[in-house]
Amino acid sequence: MCMFKKAEFDSTIKDNKMVVVDFFATWCGPCKMIAPKIEEMEKEYSGVVFIKVDVDENEETAAACEISAMPTFHIYKDGAKVGEVVGANEKAIRDEIQKNQ
Repeated sequence: MCMFKKAEFDSTIKDNKMVVVDFFATWCGPCKMIAPKIEEMEKEYSGVVFIKVDVDENEETAAACEISAMPTFHIYKDGAKVGEVVGANEKAIRDEIQKNQ
């Protein structure tokens, strides 16, 4: 799911037990490379909500989350940020999800 407004982003974080946010840009090579792996994880981790935020289309959300590199993944649990992975590192993303489930 792609998010377009900060309020929509905030309510998704608040309303779900665990959320993985993929901050990406359409022009970002590593973002494109990791995308199929994120889709696999979305199928694997049924209790986790995965959302994508295009940093160019959602500058307010990206700025509020202090995103400076893409891809960046934030992991939220019960509305609070509990983890972050900068870069297209599948193992690190999986480790953060498993650590916080």
